[in-house]
Amino acid sequence: MNDLLYNQYIRNITTPVTGVNNQHQGNVKSTGVNEDGLTFAEVLSNQISLNSNIEFSKHAINRVVERNIDISTNTIDRLNEGVKLAEEKGLNNTLILVDSTAFVVNVQNNKVITTVNQENLKGNVFTNIDGTVII
Repeated sequence: MNDLLYNQYIRNITTPVTGVNNQHQGNVKSTGVNEDGLTFAEVLSNQISLNSNIEFSKHAINRVVERNIDISTNTIDRLNEGVKLAEEKGLNNTLILVDSTAFVVNVQNNKVITTVNQENLKGNVFTNIDGTVII
């Protein structure tokens, strides 16, 4: 996903700007919906599907938004690389670590089930996975 697009939506949805001349401020209403009637999660999902073979579940999209997780083009490329490696090893449900972000991926369906950022990693136990790929 284009880093600029991601940052514009996150900034406009999560932190209202008052008294600042922000050219993009009018594009997102206070409801978190852009002028096309799409939420940030819908825009994010659309951008991911355009730039990648991998899909994000609704739960994973919600975690990306809640936890302000980086979903840049570089992250998606590395995540796709991790899925490819997991597939080559015959893994099904895999924990893929991209820097300090964890993605639990169903390799057969090519779908991210959930994602956890560095702040939420400590104390987490990942179950029902059959392998880990570190990218």
